[in-house]
Amino acid sequence: MGLTSTSPVRVARWLPLAGIVLASAACGTSPASPSVQTSTTSVTTAYEYSVTGGSGDVIKSTTPGYVLMGGGTDVDEAMRWLIARSGGGDVLVLRATGTNAYNPYLFGLGGANSAATLILKARSAASDAFVLDKVAKAEALFIAGGDQSDYVTMWKDTPLEDAIRAAAIRGVPIGGTSAGQAVLGQYVYAALGASAESTTVLADPYHASVTLERGFLDLPGLDGVITDSHFVTRDRLGRLVTFLARLAQDGWTADARGIGVDERTAILVDGSGRATVAGTGAAYFLRNIGRPELCQSGRALQLNDVQVYRASGASTFDLRSWSGVGGSAYAVSAARGGLLSSQLGGSVY
Repeated sequence: MGLTSTSPVRVARWLPLAGIVLASAACGTSPASPSVQTSTTSVTTAYEYSVTGGSGDVIKSTTPGYVLMGGGTDVDEAMRWLIARSGGGDVLVLRATGTNAYNPYLFGLGGANSAATLILKARSAASDAFVLDKVAKAEALFIAGGDQSDYVTMWKDTPLEDAIRAAAIRGVPIGGTSAGQAVLGQYVYAALGASAESTTVLADPYHASVTLERGFLDLPGLDGVITDSHFVTRDRLGRLVTFLARLAQDGWTADARGIGVDERTAILVDGSGRATVAGTGAAYFLRNIGRPELCQSGRALQLNDVQVYRASGASTFDLRSWSGVGGSAYAVSAARGGLLSSQLGGSVY
């Protein structure tokens, strides 16, 4: 069993996609090898760095891909997939708070030269030469959970942001869970204030809790997409529909796409844009083309026929064509502060 969330070398290249891709920690069940040494390499007021496994840098050929994880207990299958795409290289976890508990968990899964964690406690860390060097030399990157507002406020418009984007372009696999997953798409729910609740934002799409950002990581293949996590568990379909409406109403895109992933579940996106689902839950792929019928401050959102595709188990989804196989397709509409579904029985999930 993986970690539990509370609240990615230099050879392969990413193949562009048409549409989308990071949790905090307890401990994994796979023990590290007795010969493994854990050492804290650097601690400053701006960051903490620690590593489990090989302390020397290795250079491995990587395979591009994204892991979009929905929070809760981490999915071992998804983490092994990320490690395999590192080519046996160095896996680096980035976070703003928390501990280095990912190190023994990831290294214990096997296949990596090392697993390291950088806890970036201040915006100055995002310009630090040591931090940037570790990101540049990693064969896989994983952004942990926590609070995505930390990532937006401390990493946006910094050299670290550029370094993460450069890693994706050169084919380094990147993953994230919960808050870490939230910052992977072209558009980001930044959570700069109170957490947006579906019932609240459907009733007022311009509620103060709807804090959206763009121009952050801008990872290749995730254009036009906004992501969300803890999806069914925290009833977040309504707020993701609202986010899509705002993207269109505010003129950011005429083709808004959203991906919602439930807890203990992950989407594995390969370099061709093919997504498979790992874990126990489902992933939801939403699309809205054009502006909503009504999207104004203080008025209930009116948005008709948002396309939804639910994928789980053996289902697959192609981000380029935005179509799936083996799942279920239906539509939802926002009206009178709630959601209506075209599914038999009216379930929105």
